[in-house]
Amino acid sequence: MRFSPKVLAKYEGDFTFLKAPSELPAAQYDPAVAQTVTRMLNDIESRGLAAVEEYARKLDDYSGEFVLDEKVLQTSGDRLPRELREAIETGSRRTRAFAAETRRHLQDFEYETAPGVVCGVRYVPIRQVGAYLPAGRFPLTASAFMTVGVAKEAGVPLVTAATPPGPDGRANDAVLYAAYLSGVDRVFVLGGVQALATLAFGLLDELPADMIVGAGNAYVAEAKRQLFGRVAIDLPAGPSEVAVIADETVEAEIVAADLLGQAEHGPQSPAALITTSAEFARQVSDAVDRQLATLSTRDIAGPAWRDFGSITVAESREVAVALMDDLAPEHLEVITSDDDWYHDRLSNYGSVFLGPWSTVAYSDKGMAGTNHTLPTAGGAKHSAGLSVSRFVKPLTYQRVAREATPSTAEAVVTISDAEGMEAHSRTASYRLDRYRG
Repeated sequence: MRFSPKVLAKYEGDFTFLKAPSELPAAQYDPAVAQTVTRMLNDIESRGLAAVEEYARKLDDYSGEFVLDEKVLQTSGDRLPRELREAIETGSRRTRAFAAETRRHLQDFEYETAPGVVCGVRYVPIRQVGAYLPAGRFPLTASAFMTVGVAKEAGVPLVTAATPPGPDGRANDAVLYAAYLSGVDRVFVLGGVQALATLAFGLLDELPADMIVGAGNAYVAEAKRQLFGRVAIDLPAGPSEVAVIADETVEAEIVAADLLGQAEHGPQSPAALITTSAEFARQVSDAVDRQLATLSTRDIAGPAWRDFGSITVAESREVAVALMDDLAPEHLEVITSDDDWYHDRLSNYGSVFLGPWSTVAYSDKGMAGTNHTLPTAGGAKHSAGLSVSRFVKPLTYQRVAREATPSTAEAVVTISDAEGMEAHSRTASYRLDRYRG
């Protein structure tokens, strides 16, 4: 997440940096990671489960069963504190409700493009999805809501999840309970590249997945990139991002907290503030420093803010919009005296959070209802986040009546003859002959 040189040049003199990033965003492609992933994928495809077992032992110190026992999944909530269990239930319910409402708006339809020529669309769910549910230093409990639950609301018949074992050799119960509530069909206790390969190649007594979704580390992201084409993926993943447009009408402490909330994801996670007030910019900068001093995860959020954080003061709100659309952040917060003005004009972001009572963390943990699997690294300029629409295929069809043959076939003959494509011309002319005869 960074400004493009051309945009900076265009608005030179219309903004100033109070704090600029000291480093460029991390590269989305690491040759060393790519080589390792390529070697692992080739090995697993060649040797199958034997290779998966070796990588599981070597990388996760795991030698147990890969297919999670159904009873362990069903009872996962029983092993959680009541408050956590109820919070997971709330997040699952809200995320699935919003996904279900979204699906209701994707309606099959027919349209007559000319008399006797009917075209239509049917929304057909993908047959089989594999969902990776990370559970490393920070088990992302809500990941199952966004992948498994949304896929199920889209009508996907079979969703298989993979989640890595913990140090105790067991899958994380909170992650399992979230997957259970989301309607998962099977769970594999597998992590990393070997998990994605198992899903993509269909190594555990089922057909290969048609689509693989879910966040993960650099190796998981690279495996998805290399498997793309063989399977569909949700989005290329990069470090989590947040950007905020705010002015002096909001508390600096709130903005500082929200910037650090995303910087906490990893030491390469960018966090950016764009404001029209120089004084407010300084207040936020000071607040970030104060909060970092007492933050338990300052070893992560601190380097992220130091190296990739930025504060920009724009001369006008029009400039603020132009700069923010150039950043195209994964998460965008708008906290100003006129949020609607900005909302109407901003167009490049993964998801937007409006007003002082909204925060990215609500979506991160599944409590808002929208999906937190979103484009990073400028991808919001051309792509949207994960939703039920990614799990259904808008399949078109056409039905032509006999009486529509002259108006359709004659034009096809004309174009095909001009192109020199005789076989195409004949498909139409044969129908013309039969219509006339």
